[in-house]
Amino acid sequence: MTESSFKPTNFIEQMIAADLESDKHGGKVQTRFPPEPNGYLHIGHAKSICLNFGIAEEVKGAKCNLRFDDTNPTKEDVEYVDSIMEDIQWLGFEWSGLFYASNYFDRMYEYAVQLIKLGKAYVCSLTPDQMRGYRGTLTEPGKESPWRDTSVEENLDLFERMRKGEFEEGEKVLRAKIDMHSPNLNMRDPVVYRIKKAVHHRTGDKWLIYPMYDFAHCLSDMIEGITHSICTLEFEDHRPLYDWYLNTLKTPCHPQQIEFARLNLNYTVMSKRLLLQLVQDGVVDGWNDPRMPTISGMRRRGYPATAIRDFCDRIGVTKKDSCIEYSFLEQCVREHMDVKAARRMAVLDPIKVVMTNYPEDQVEEMICKNHPKDESMGTRNVPFSRELYIERADFMESPPKNFYRLSPGGNVRLRNAYVITCDEVIKDDKTGEVTELHCSYHPDTKHGKTPEGMKKVKGIIHWVSAKHAFTGAQVRVYDRLFSVEFPSQDKSISFKEKLNPNSLMIKQNAKLEGSLADAKKEQYFQFERLGYFFVDPYETTDEQLVFNQTVSLKDSWAKEA
Repeated sequence: MTESSFKPTNFIEQMIAADLESDKHGGKVQTRFPPEPNGYLHIGHAKSICLNFGIAEEVKGAKCNLRFDDTNPTKEDVEYVDSIMEDIQWLGFEWSGLFYASNYFDRMYEYAVQLIKLGKAYVCSLTPDQMRGYRGTLTEPGKESPWRDTSVEENLDLFERMRKGEFEEGEKVLRAKIDMHSPNLNMRDPVVYRIKKAVHHRTGDKWLIYPMYDFAHCLSDMIEGITHSICTLEFEDHRPLYDWYLNTLKTPCHPQQIEFARLNLNYTVMSKRLLLQLVQDGVVDGWNDPRMPTISGMRRRGYPATAIRDFCDRIGVTKKDSCIEYSFLEQCVREHMDVKAARRMAVLDPIKVVMTNYPEDQVEEMICKNHPKDESMGTRNVPFSRELYIERADFMESPPKNFYRLSPGGNVRLRNAYVITCDEVIKDDKTGEVTELHCSYHPDTKHGKTPEGMKKVKGIIHWVSAKHAFTGAQVRVYDRLFSVEFPSQDKSISFKEKLNPNSLMIKQNAKLEGSLADAKKEQYFQFERLGYFFVDPYETTDEQLVFNQTVSLKDSWAKEA
């Protein structure tokens, strides 16, 4: 074993360390990430990416391949291939080799022929419904197919005719001959090849039959010399079949399949089928909608790649299924955003404040820090004038106890400016809605001063000068996509009925600090007291900036609960 600084942190890394110590694979460590290109990657895939590519980074001389499991041409697309590669690189990883299962179709066909010659595979003519009936249940054994004892010669002929396209889809399949009485349903003569008369995005119409995942997976691992085939826990029952194929075919190497618990998050769904349905039904604006749990959606929302990697590292790798709180992911994002995001003031739901005793034409420049903890970010001058905007939520006519913002006759401090007192509330005659607040400012309270005789003001709110506000932006405030914790749990109710109607709120009338007019695509900001925001790279134009709320400053859901 070569010297290494590798420090195992979970049971998989401990197994790898033991294999290195015993020289089990000749000191070699080769992992792989094998996505099916039938959708965009989500946060669950990020955990697998970080695990497989992370091992390759930590172990000296180790490698990790990216291999597309492109064995189902009816669901796959080049768009998905491109998005997967982009996501992996955005997360900060590079693959040692780029491969496709379709690279090995010729060799897989030869291995299937070898199984037939060994008397370990046969062509079956049961219909899909009949095959399900013959399979049995967890408590009842299966029944053998009437075609199970067909001769090797006839099976070779039938399989060749399947390849040439002489039969229709579903008319025949190639099955492994194992054990119809096995307690493991995966071992009850599983399908090895099926007919699919579809054009493949890489091989065109060369093939009319395609291998099943279990057959293609183990052979692809073997061909690439994978030492540790790491997959999620639902494949644990498939491991005996993985080993059976390799043992029966007496392949030159035998990768070790290891399973770990997949990542589950509350308030979302992780099924590609359900995510595709959301896209196709127009519930969301594509796979990269910022409400989606996809890596591209999180990237567009402004989640830093470092935060996702940190999240995957902190939740750990175990053998036990569990559900992680979405709020924990958001907390990881907050921690990373706090370091890099410059501060600005923005009012999303504005109400006008007129300081009646402030000179009409006077404008002051308030010095504000761009970051409270990072002096290198410097300061900026923010104009302050007679008319301002504050958040509507920062005013209440009849406030409850401990409401430390603005109310009739009450005082509040404007951040980096003065204390003001609300003197008069102006309302719309028809609707009764508050339209304007007339206040007086206290000139001797600038920069946090409290004059003698004035009670210390507890509340501090943000503001924007009306005369200098930037209004050419659309601000999108996001919430959880679903309003229930486990959207897929109750099958009696469509998961779409569990959608959160407030998952997206668009603020068209936002009043922003003037310096935000110069914001560039993919810049991060903290809108003070509101949250972290990210300039949308796709829909921002020269005419209109689009800010996506990445995450709020506080976990309002936890507070509500």
